[in-house]
Amino acid sequence: MPRQLPADFFRRVDDDDDEVFYSVPRLVTHIDDGAIAKVGEIYAQLLPQGGAILDLMSSWRSHLPTHIRPSRVVGLGMNRAEMENNPTLTEVVIHNLNRAPRMPFADAEFDGAVVTVSVQYMTRPIETFIEVARVLKPGAPFVVTFSNRCFPTKAVAIWQHLDDYDHGKLVGSYFMESGAFENIDFIDRSAPTSPPSDPIWAVVGYKTREATT
Repeated sequence: MPRQLPADFFRRVDDDDDEVFYSVPRLVTHIDDGAIAKVGEIYAQLLPQGGAILDLMSSWRSHLPTHIRPSRVVGLGMNRAEMENNPTLTEVVIHNLNRAPRMPFADAEFDGAVVTVSVQYMTRPIETFIEVARVLKPGAPFVVTFSNRCFPTKAVAIWQHLDDYDHGKLVGSYFMESGAFENIDFIDRSAPTSPPSDPIWAVVGYKTREATT
């Protein structure tokens, strides 16, 4: 059984219903163009060509590179207007993972999954990672990218108290504690660039062949 992390880790300054906070469309990018390019490079490296991709906590842009030519991109998020403005998505699903980690998808439905600069808002991350594994095919990648940006009132307490590199360790612990992923790897794209851009990190894990779903 996965270990349960202390509930206090996942308290937020704003613990009102997420539906209220995310009811207003925010058609802005939360990282700069250089960071968006880094995210795209990571996804191009790790996601399969021509696969069905699940974009969790989706918004109005997915940052998936066009040349991976996904057969299907399902956006699961909280704001319909944002996701309907997203040209990458082929399907839109309104769903609050913090309220109900169980997703409306079949077992082994997707060839890959991503969370882009939003993992800090998960209040039930281990349950969610177990559920992501359920809907992924064996061996499929789950890629979690993050920066040093967030809505501070909605980011969970443990995220707020850790530094950038410990964020990577925290996300890695979600993969490990779920018991559903293998070959977990940390990717660092925080080195200074010219022109300067927001730092990007990622953690990737691959659904195990024996993952419990």
